[in-house]
Amino acid sequence: MYKPVLMLLSLNAELLLALCMFLGAVLYTSVGHAGASAYIAMMALFSVPAVVMRPTALVLNILVASFTSFRFIKAGLFRFRTLWPFLVGALPMAFLGGYIQLPGEFYRPLVGVVLLIAAVRLLWPSELRSNRESSDPPLWLAVLAGAVIGLLSGLTGTGGGIFLSPLLLFLAWSETRTASGVAAVFILCNSVAGLLGNIASVKSLPPDLPLFAAAVLLGAVIGTTLGISKLAQQGVLKALGLVLIVAGFKLIGAY
Repeated sequence: MYKPVLMLLSLNAELLLALCMFLGAVLYTSVGHAGASAYIAMMALFSVPAVVMRPTALVLNILVASFTSFRFIKAGLFRFRTLWPFLVGALPMAFLGGYIQLPGEFYRPLVGVVLLIAAVRLLWPSELRSNRESSDPPLWLAVLAGAVIGLLSGLTGTGGGIFLSPLLLFLAWSETRTASGVAAVFILCNSVAGLLGNIASVKSLPPDLPLFAAAVLLGAVIGTTLGISKLAQQGVLKALGLVLIVAGFKLIGAY
């Protein structure tokens, strides 16, 4: 008699997780990101096993970043010269990071720290922007920064946009909305490289992946529309930042 009740509770949890992912996709894609840190945070709050979290986040990231990249490029909010040096450094390192299988006691705290960094970015008191006129990044420095971001991305199952966007804006290497388009394409390429680095991890994808995919793609449709039209979402982004803090500390304290 308990089995139908347990199945109903499980279904409700899956739908609630999908709804949370939808909201995360709306908010993240409004600034050109694909939402991996939000998806990982939600999965952590729902106690999804670590072995499932990374490949699921990467697959969802690829789906969302593909659509987000298309929308921002089509809107003219992209500059290849800004992007390619970062990709030169990032892609091989993201592949390497994806290949490395960290034990849960190392993976969870590392992802927790990444989520806390993402939360700081979302809770920043004002929009990140430089007072200087933007200029192209030095090639050697962009390649080096891309390599560091790529390795972190591959290890954690994120796309690296949460690191790249502040870097572009703080150092005046891009205008604000163009940085969103650059970040979107960077996240797409990084996520593909990370997943290819450990293609065997797709065996751990959850059976509810189609539900999650539909949720985040719908969120991306709404979020990119908001981002391209410059509608502000600061209050809700800060609420998401608080969620990332809770999930980050949960992962750090899990072991």
